[in-house]
Amino acid sequence: MVSFKKCMFHKERKDCMEENGLTLYKLMILFLIKKVDFPLSNSQISEFILDKGYTTYFKLQQAFHELEDEDMLRTELVRNASHYFLTEEGKEAIDMFEYQLSEPIRNDILTFLATKEYQLREETNLEADYFPAKRDEYTVRLRIKEKDSMLLEVNLNVVSREQAIYICDHWKSNHSDIYAYLINRLLFQDQSQEAEKKTDS
Repeated sequence: MVSFKKCMFHKERKDCMEENGLTLYKLMILFLIKKVDFPLSNSQISEFILDKGYTTYFKLQQAFHELEDEDMLRTELVRNASHYFLTEEGKEAIDMFEYQLSEPIRNDILTFLATKEYQLREETNLEADYFPAKRDEYTVRLRIKEKDSMLLEVNLNVVSREQAIYICDHWKSNHSDIYAYLINRLLFQDQSQEAEKKTDS
């Protein structure tokens, strides 16, 4: 299989592109990840590329696989969902070959990110995962992140896989209320009680 960089430097570039038709999709993936300051998931990237009709699901997943094999993407798994970061190799490649993407494709990508950045960021900043603990228990790990900062991490032990899945499935719709409750309870309750005591006295 022709490697990404080798193909881009190949003397007969047209022939190489025919041999490795995934090069365009690899560049699109790298460009998408480069243009945001948070990791993107496989499904988020696939949503754009497949909805626009650039390629098929099979070819796109092959492009992801080859980028990982070529050490251009670093992957983190959250509930079996892959989230991607650029490696130094990946950054170098997209900086070097970004010009290979046509202006319409770059504009499609930038418009997609401008339209959906808040939703993409929120999806990425929320993590809900679970894993087996001792005996028949499971540990549920819930996180709220903002860029590289961890705003909240909660670890809960539950007694069944079903409970773990249920909590994970409801984290997205309840995270803001839970975060607000904790902040209120831990930071402001004592102040409110003190104020009430002063008023009563």
